[in-house]
Amino acid sequence: MNPASDRIERKILLKAPRSHVWRVVANAEAFGQWFGVSLEGKRFVAGEWTQGQITYPGYEHLLWNVLVERVEPERVFSFRWHPFAVEPGYDYSQEPTTLVLFELEDMDHGTLLKVAESGFDHIPQERRLKAFRMDSRGWDEQMSNIEEFLKTSAKAREHHGE
Repeated sequence: MNPASDRIERKILLKAPRSHVWRVVANAEAFGQWFGVSLEGKRFVAGEWTQGQITYPGYEHLLWNVLVERVEPERVFSFRWHPFAVEPGYDYSQEPTTLVLFELEDMDHGTLLKVAESGFDHIPQERRLKAFRMDSRGWDEQMSNIEEFLKTSAKAREHHGE
């Protein structure tokens, strides 16, 4: 097993209190807003599937489907999914999933958010490299998305005098 090909890791220091970061990671509706999935009225519950229509341009025909694993308030949120499952009409349900893990810790002036996606070595060989590459690029983009979303929501809170 090659850890470099099995795992994607990203981290970002977010200039927001841990409670705010937690809310936008573990609250399904807020998560969907920065991640690009329509999750209105949905909740992340450990042991349950959460589904929503993808809103990201070019992928709107796809259903986002994750099995929530861990929800440990303000510390850990994780789910399993089929990486880069974008082929319409293809049944990914028999394939192994990867594990996406969000970890939060307090840092000076903010919260360190670590995201790791692991398990690519179990993905069928013909899909593995592309799934790894696409998700790797995707997590780069999502780190900017969550940072931007937190900035915007902080401005909105100030505006409303919260």
